[in-house]
Amino acid sequence: MPAAHDEDPALDLSRLAELHGVATSYSPAPDLTVLVPASAVVAALAALGVDAGTPDAVRAALAVREHELRERLLPPTVVHWAGAEPPAALAALPAGTLLSVATEDGRHRDGWDGVVELPLGVHRLTATAPDGRTGTAHLVVAPDRLPAPPGRSHGLLVQLYSLLSRRSWGMGDLGDLAELAGWAGRTAGAGFVQVNPLHAAVPGAPTDPSPYRPSSRRFPDPVHLRIEEIPEYGYVTDRARLDPLLERAERLRTAVLDQGALIDRDAVWDVKRAALEIVLRVPLGPGRQAAYDDFRAAHGQALDDHATWYALAETHGSDWRGWPAELRDPRSPGTARARAELAGRVEFHARLAWLADGQLRAAQRAAREAGMAVGIVHDLAVGVHPEGADAWAQQDVFAAGTSVGAPPDAFNARGQDWGLPPWRPDRLAATGYAPYRDLLRALFRYAGALRIDHVMGLFRLWWVPQGSPPTEGTYVRYDADAMLAILALEAGRAGALVIGEDLGTVEPGVRERLQRRGVLGTSVLCFERDWAGDGRPLPPEHWRADCLATATTHDLPPTAARLTGDHVELRDRLGLLTRPVSEERAEATADIAEWLALLGSLGLLHLTAAGPPGTDEEEEIRAVHRFLLRTPARLIGVWLPDGVGDRRPQNLPGTWDQYPNWRLPVADHDGRPVPLEELTASPRLRALLDVFARAESDVFAPAEGEAFAPAEGEAFAPAEGA
Repeated sequence: MPAAHDEDPALDLSRLAELHGVATSYSPAPDLTVLVPASAVVAALAALGVDAGTPDAVRAALAVREHELRERLLPPTVVHWAGAEPPAALAALPAGTLLSVATEDGRHRDGWDGVVELPLGVHRLTATAPDGRTGTAHLVVAPDRLPAPPGRSHGLLVQLYSLLSRRSWGMGDLGDLAELAGWAGRTAGAGFVQVNPLHAAVPGAPTDPSPYRPSSRRFPDPVHLRIEEIPEYGYVTDRARLDPLLERAERLRTAVLDQGALIDRDAVWDVKRAALEIVLRVPLGPGRQAAYDDFRAAHGQALDDHATWYALAETHGSDWRGWPAELRDPRSPGTARARAELAGRVEFHARLAWLADGQLRAAQRAAREAGMAVGIVHDLAVGVHPEGADAWAQQDVFAAGTSVGAPPDAFNARGQDWGLPPWRPDRLAATGYAPYRDLLRALFRYAGALRIDHVMGLFRLWWVPQGSPPTEGTYVRYDADAMLAILALEAGRAGALVIGEDLGTVEPGVRERLQRRGVLGTSVLCFERDWAGDGRPLPPEHWRADCLATATTHDLPPTAARLTGDHVELRDRLGLLTRPVSEERAEATADIAEWLALLGSLGLLHLTAAGPPGTDEEEEIRAVHRFLLRTPARLIGVWLPDGVGDRRPQNLPGTWDQYPNWRLPVADHDGRPVPLEELTASPRLRALLDVFARAESDVFAPAEGEAFAPAEGEAFAPAEGA
């Protein structure tokens, strides 16, 4: 062993951390390097199964890791991009090593050297060295790039729960989503509708309302079901029990739409669950039964685990870590007995997953039939709740004793802890990324595109040790090549786009690697400034093309609030400002004035005789979207609440009970809820969407007094069939 290991414990720890992908420092800015606490490094290594608690333990672990890397022939997973040179791992093999490949479809090939292309998929690679050593690896053969957008298109962004119709049961549902998609595709030429994560939630009283802390990312939440569209609903004969539930649903709906109440997800689920208990007693017809059997077979153990967790949670509560010891292990004999005893409840929850999957696929069909080139864009949360179904069923691939967050930055000096257990990169690699593959495959069943929250997590995640503040965490690196290859493989098989949420601090080179593989980025108006220069708003021709461009997001103020300064007043009322309110107001006013001046100089702001900039809110919002059309962005998203002047953010970061996050219906400028039926008839929304219709019909030829045009080499393509 090198002498340095005996003489410098800090160097030993740093070397050990490097070999396991754990950072000992990071650079939040090009000219700044921050050392992370040794305690964070030790904790991250412990979560990876490596004891680094003492200098002796570090030396022993380092010797083991170095020997393992020196002696192995192949890493656990090898990536080959179709059409590229053979993987570097093969070039490092001893001369004369023999290779063979067992493909995922059961075929066998000897002597693969990368010259003759293998089929796309995840195969098994075996290497036999001249000295008799053998090694095996998962071989991921992926397409060079993900699918590209079919032309240029615009679409709507909405949080589904906030989109209530007069048919919903107190929150937006999958029937509402299909209706919105059908309307937007046919009458507004929209190419997509993007929604929040629809993953299964952790049950409780109250349930965590955030869609970004789900129980499971693989299966959808049945709270979004449109009960009346379940085929068996029409055959229910027990009206004496069902009709009172319909009356309760109507009260929930009118409370939100007519009385200004907040969306009460728990109350909605209570009444839907009661109705589902009745509906699911109706026997399935032969065809429906066969379809359900196919679904169960396709999802196998994962679905059984998911349904079993929900059945056990009904008896023991939602935090599996507090269940009887034998039930904390999904593979224990005790859990097997409980699964058999609760077979009826397991079946109930498996049926719910199937029903939700079916309605999600129906929404995508409705979108495509309406002419949408993309359809429904679903959102993949960055992680799962530590108490939930996925964390219980997949304990072997989650890192214990740590959670995902973010280091301190310009927006949050204390850092962030999102309370989500991270995947272990070593366990993912050992399985050929099977949990990740299965997750993507399930989501792509019903998605025309997938938005990946915090897409930088494909490269590295900030791990925060349990009990420590977010400032005392560290980055742990993932095999980004493998993560991107699996993403390209599954997206390609589904013919789906991928949009990466890459806002905030991004490691150098990450955006370039994502773009190289065809992952679209996210560009939001307020962040698009010349940060390397004078800080002024970025001219539209300088925006990137491979992105979804929007005026705002669910975590930011709606455009009307930013134009009027209402977002500053809201934060002031809630005591969230860190500076005097006068300074915040002045900065917000200057920011908007700068943007309005740019819009005016480009000929995009068409004011009437009513007055100067700042006096015509609706026209200013339209001008913002004309600006987005001037950029080369391939996708342009319209925040649906902007279409009716809503001033309230759906989520206000930094708040919990101070603000009704994730519980607000879409509302007009006065805060009056706007049901789907009124929203689609809104003259204000139609005028905003006419900005895009005119761009299509005029092929960007400016009308008198206007001056907007496509980026060089681009033409605005309406949605296919629109």
